[in-house]
Amino acid sequence: MAGRIETRGATAAAGYRHPAPPMAAVPMPPPARFSGYAAIFGEVDLSGDRIEPGAFAASLIGRRASEVRMLWQHDPARPVGRWIEIAEDRTGLKVTGEFALDTAGGREAAALAAAGAIDGLSIGFRTRLARRGSGSARRRLVTVDLWEISLVTFPMQAKARLTVIG
Repeated sequence: MAGRIETRGATAAAGYRHPAPPMAAVPMPPPARFSGYAAIFGEVDLSGDRIEPGAFAASLIGRRASEVRMLWQHDPARPVGRWIEIAEDRTGLKVTGEFALDTAGGREAAALAAAGAIDGLSIGFRTRLARRGSGSARRRLVTVDLWEISLVTFPMQAKARLTVIG
């Protein structure tokens, strides 16, 4: 029939419309940013070390946060993101990081953190100056050179944790 626009199975003139296909659920990526404390001042860790306030100051001068590596379980072959901000405050070494969601390791770390399956933080450092500790502290770390901060299952300091994700 002349003048009719036809669609599969029915004519447009008859008012037939194809139903829209159902929208597929698109999984949302896990949050990329998080913050927390990588070290707590004055707390004795599982090895008997106590980090003194100011221990990181010299290491952080002139060094960008992104130069301190973000690793998975202290494995240098498994970077999972980058640090955006690292600073000492009254509590300890406060950090803000961003997972590398364009990598499999970064996506895995972000998903595990978002699920609450992993929340530990741990520092990798070289001791510059330590003094003999007292009480349960074997050493008082006065000056350290910070190399990396890792997401870990079991941190040496119980309170070194991710606290904000999103």
